[in-house]
Amino acid sequence: MGADLPDQERQRQQDGSDVARRGLMLVLSSPSGAGKTTLSRMLLERDPALELSISVTTRKPRPGEVEGRDYHFIDGRTFDAMVARGDLLEWAEVFGSRYGTPRKPVEQALAMGRDVLFDIDWQGTQQLREKGRDDLVSVFVLPPSIPDLEARLRTRAQDADDVIRARMSKAANEMSHWAEYDYVVINRDVWRAFDDVCAILAAERLKRERQTGLSAFVRALQAEL
Repeated sequence: MGADLPDQERQRQQDGSDVARRGLMLVLSSPSGAGKTTLSRMLLERDPALELSISVTTRKPRPGEVEGRDYHFIDGRTFDAMVARGDLLEWAEVFGSRYGTPRKPVEQALAMGRDVLFDIDWQGTQQLREKGRDDLVSVFVLPPSIPDLEARLRTRAQDADDVIRARMSKAANEMSHWAEYDYVVINRDVWRAFDDVCAILAAERLKRERQTGLSAFVRALQAEL
């Protein structure tokens, strides 16, 4: 099994020694069934500095989904109004339903130095890159094989056979966009994939340009000399 957070990262969060920084947008994308949702849940459970961007969607809730936790479920007219007002950072239509990311809560979190996790597809990732390139870290999750991908979809037991066939058909197009992402993780084992994503997140948080408080920190060090 994989570890939770690296010891150094956990210590920085506990002792308050973090240098002030701007938050980042961490995107996980994959074909349906490749594991991005599972990885997202694991990250959120183990990293208190990370929060989930709750999308709006026009589709009906699936069994077990909760309003405000998994999605904000809205009607088509409300969705159209949000698009017209520019209230969405990105939006796309997937299998006849529309999904979008509300702008305001994301911008507030980034300004406060919190990181925001996105479980979106390649279309949404492209739109985020256009609007917030410097804040974006994108990871594409691949399955180890096509038979494994189909088995995972059937194990979920949430979709009818025709929906599963549609998702498998769409997977080839989704996977063709892997090269547009900053990182690619092959999900052979969920704990190994989790460790890989944690390593990516830790490194991206330490980028010099994201640590907005470094200048003040260095000046304070120099003043002690």
